[in-house]
Amino acid sequence: MVPRSSAAAAAADLEPIERASRDELQALQLRRMQWSLKHAYDHVPHYRAAFDAAGVHPGDLKSLADLSRFPFTGKQELRENYPFGMFAVPREQVVRVHASSGTTGKPTVVGYTQNDIDTWANVVARSIRAAGGRRGDMVHIAYGYGLFTGGLGAHYGAERLGCTVIPMSGGQTEKQVQLIQDFKPTIIMVTPSYMLNIVEEFQRQGLDAAASSLKIGIFGAEPWTDAMRAAIEQRAGIDAVDIYGLSEVMGPGVAGECIESKDGPVIWEDHFYPEIIDPDTGAVLPDGEQGELVLTSLTKEALPVVRYRTRDLTRLLPPTSRSMRRIGKITGRSDDMLIIRGVNVFPSQIEELVLTMPQLAPQYQLLLSRDGHLDALAVVVEARADAAAMSAADGAALARELEHRIKTHVGVSTTVLLQAPNSIERTLTGKARRVLDQRPKH
Repeated sequence: MVPRSSAAAAAADLEPIERASRDELQALQLRRMQWSLKHAYDHVPHYRAAFDAAGVHPGDLKSLADLSRFPFTGKQELRENYPFGMFAVPREQVVRVHASSGTTGKPTVVGYTQNDIDTWANVVARSIRAAGGRRGDMVHIAYGYGLFTGGLGAHYGAERLGCTVIPMSGGQTEKQVQLIQDFKPTIIMVTPSYMLNIVEEFQRQGLDAAASSLKIGIFGAEPWTDAMRAAIEQRAGIDAVDIYGLSEVMGPGVAGECIESKDGPVIWEDHFYPEIIDPDTGAVLPDGEQGELVLTSLTKEALPVVRYRTRDLTRLLPPTSRSMRRIGKITGRSDDMLIIRGVNVFPSQIEELVLTMPQLAPQYQLLLSRDGHLDALAVVVEARADAAAMSAADGAALARELEHRIKTHVGVSTTVLLQAPNSIERTLTGKARRVLDQRPKH
């Protein structure tokens, strides 16, 4: 679509580092990585102990390839040092704290110095600009505010770019539509699943979302497929662009997709160094191979992270619109993968198949249960509003067709449960709950 700027016009606004040669970028990365490792070793007891146990010292990093000698960091280490044990500066120098929900244990806590906040605002601003945003644009932010990094991360970045911010946060879907209609923003920042809620609310009110003022959607905080992108663009009449991040590494803005190419988020490698590893062995894989994304912060002061295992499965791709490497679409998570009767299943695989069937709404849930000693998978889907009047026979045939496609393309047998429009619970804020595990715990 790219309605607002050509590639040539976008290139004129780039920072010098976004056009730098590979040699220039890698020289900067090496200097910053040497500082970051020493900063972590000198000021975080966990990293000193972990480096010592692995027999490595920050001074051993003579090239970027030497990073593979250093130990990984994961959520567990952050939880074990809850709340502030991973901070590398005195708590008094931390100007803001964010935290995860803690639904699977103690929350992971992250902190920011004023310099960290400035860096975060800059990379989010860079991401919005890459997505086609410009100074003076009005940005409707429907990411949740609070301890979740999405809302405030997007907010500070949009202000840094010089945009007018509507800090709507999540929920109140009717009011979301009202403000879009009244204020006429050109950009919306939100999770892709909640964007579909907003589109459905437009439809419920008898309005055409594609006729609204919105031109660009910057979507993140959950994996989404190219099929989902196509569905959002068609229904909302916008360019749908990906933004990637996670709170442990910074928040949104670790990577951002360019509107002129839409070929995967560019990792802002001047601040975050990426690796792809085999999730089972930890071995570093060459660019282009699928594996788990690992990130090392290069400039963070309050909470440096060394080889943080994101659990996101993707691959590193060569530079295109910028001088830095890209990541492919997140295909799933190494810790969220479902194993159903020996078959590896990712929710994104099911999503892609649901979106190939125009009679189905782009909403689904996976229900895991136990059938005797074996796991069973049911896929709950719902009919599109304009297909709600289909006969019972047609509905049964549609369910059988999806079961067949899942068996053919994913390799697992499922039961598809077709429900009425709007019967699957919609998320009000944040991420869609796609998997319901109803298996006995013991």
